[in-house]
Amino acid sequence: MGAAAGPVSAQEAGRSETPVASGSPVTDVSESVVRVKVPLPASAGPHPQACDWLSYLRFRHKDGPAASADADKILIAQPGILEGAGAFDSVARNTVSAAAKSGRHIEFWALDRRSNCLEDRTGIEAGLTAKDVHLAVDYYYRQKAVDGREFAGYQSNDQVKWLQNVGLEQTVRDQYDLMARELPDQAARKRKMLCGGHSLGGVLTAYFAEWDFDGDHATTGDAGYNQCSGYFALDTRIATGLPGMGGQVPEEWVPIVEFGAGAVQAGLETGVVPRTLSAPAVINTETMNLLGIAGLAANLDPGGLSDLATYVPSSSNTDMTYRVLFSKDYPTFLKGSPTVKDFRFTNAAALGGLLDDNSEPLAFMQASVGFWDGGKIVDKEFPAPNNLDEIGLGGLSRLLGTDKKAIPGEPGGPLYTWRNYDRVGAPDDPVHTSKDGTPFTSAGKEVTDIAELARSLSEHPLDFTEHYFPTKMITDIALAGAPGIADDAVHEDGLTANPTLNLEAGAGLRGGDPQPGDVVAPGYQHIDVLTASAVQNDGRPEPVSASLAAFAR
Repeated sequence: MGAAAGPVSAQEAGRSETPVASGSPVTDVSESVVRVKVPLPASAGPHPQACDWLSYLRFRHKDGPAASADADKILIAQPGILEGAGAFDSVARNTVSAAAKSGRHIEFWALDRRSNCLEDRTGIEAGLTAKDVHLAVDYYYRQKAVDGREFAGYQSNDQVKWLQNVGLEQTVRDQYDLMARELPDQAARKRKMLCGGHSLGGVLTAYFAEWDFDGDHATTGDAGYNQCSGYFALDTRIATGLPGMGGQVPEEWVPIVEFGAGAVQAGLETGVVPRTLSAPAVINTETMNLLGIAGLAANLDPGGLSDLATYVPSSSNTDMTYRVLFSKDYPTFLKGSPTVKDFRFTNAAALGGLLDDNSEPLAFMQASVGFWDGGKIVDKEFPAPNNLDEIGLGGLSRLLGTDKKAIPGEPGGPLYTWRNYDRVGAPDDPVHTSKDGTPFTSAGKEVTDIAELARSLSEHPLDFTEHYFPTKMITDIALAGAPGIADDAVHEDGLTANPTLNLEAGAGLRGGDPQPGDVVAPGYQHIDVLTASAVQNDGRPEPVSASLAAFAR
C-alpha cells in the first residue's frame, strides 16, 4: 500500500491527508498536506504533542493514480536552511505538470522538518480565508483570537529545549521513517523514489544516502542509498560536510563549533548556545513570519498601498530589520532617516523589496521577481557598495549576491509599484540604471512571478520559511566526524550508488563553479530554482522543472 489521496479523519490511525486549495495557474496538479505520526524518542525530552507528527506537501497530477505506490516516480525534497515545505510549491507543480505532458504520472513530496511543528499558521490562514491581512496582523500582534485560539507568542530559547536533541541524526531518520511508513516495500522505494533537496537539503540528502538505519552496518537494505533510485540537487551538491558548500552551512553563525562537540552540547544544554538559529534582526522567528504576512498582503491586494510597516507594531526587531533592508547607504543607516515609513509602496513592491535580488542583501534569500517602478530609483549601497569587484571585495558577492542593489529614492514621493518579471524589458519599461550607467536588470535575469511567490508564501498549511531552525543541525554537520554524531553515516559509496542531477542557479550560491553535467539555469538566484515561473521570458520551458521531469523517467 502507498499513500492514498483524500482526507482521512481518524488521526488515531496515525495518518491524515487533507486537500489544499490553490490559486496556482498550474491547474492540473493537486496538492494535499499529509501528516504521519512518528513519535520522537523519549531521549528528546518533553515536547509538544504536535511534534510527534511528521508532515509533507504531496503534489500529484489530477489525473494520476490515487495511491503513491502506483505513481511512476516520487521525488522527495529536503528544504534548505530557514526553509519549509511551502517553498517547493512552484517547482513541484511545474515538475509534475511537465512529466504528465510526457505521459508520466509522478509525485513530488516537499518535506517539512520536525521543528516546524512549533509554527502557528492560524493568523495567516484566517487572513487568507477572510481576504484581510489585518486579521493576520491582529492575531499575531493584538491578541485577537481566531476561532477561540489566541497566539501564544514566539517560542523562547527555554521553551524549545527539546530542539537541542534534534539534529542531523533525527532529521535523516525522520525522512527514512516517513518514506518507510508511506511506501513500506523497500524494493518499491528503491525503484520509484528520487531523493534530493535545495541548499542545505543537498547536504542532508548526502548524509541520508550514507546512513545505516538499522544499526547493522553489514546489511544494506536499510541504507539510505537503497531507498532512492537517484539524487537531485537544487543549487547545491549532494555532498557531506562543510568544504565547498558555498555558504549553505553557515558554520560562522555558530562559532562555538571551534571548541568541539562537547562544548557545543554543553552550550545547548545550558542554553548559552541558542537552540535555534536566530539573529537580533533580519533573520529570526518573527521576521520569518513577517515574510508570510507580507506575502499574504501581496497575494490578496498586490496593487494596494502597503501599511505593514505602520500596522505591525513597532519593535527593536522590526525597526532594525527595516533599517537594514531599506537603508540607501551608511549615513542613512546610522541616522535612521529616512525610514521605510517615509515611502509609499504597493504590497507587491514591499514584498519585492524584501526578497528581490536587486534589494535583499543576503544571497541565500534572493529571487529574481522583477524590479521597482513608479518613481526615481537609486543605487542601494548598504550594507555594501555596488562596485565590489572594482574595490577588491568581489568575494563578498557569495554572501550578498552578484546583482547591483537598488532602492526608491524619493521619500514622501510617489507610490512605488512593482514591475513583474515578465514586464522587465517591455516597451513601457523605463529601464532604471545604476550610477555607472548600466541597467540594474534585464529580462534575461528575471524568472519568478511575484504573484506566485506571494501565493507560495501565504497559501500553504506548511510554511515557505522555517521559523525554528535547530542550531544542532549546523553544529552536527560541522562536527560530523566527532564520536556520537554521525556514527551511522558509514556507506560512503552511497553517494555514487545512484545517478545525480545537479540543477544550479546561474547567479546562485554555486553559479560560479559549474561542473560537467550540471544543468545551469541562466539568471537564476538561489531561491529561483524553487520559485521560477513555468512561463519564462525567453519562451522556453522552465529548465529546472523540465530537467527534473526528464530525470524522473
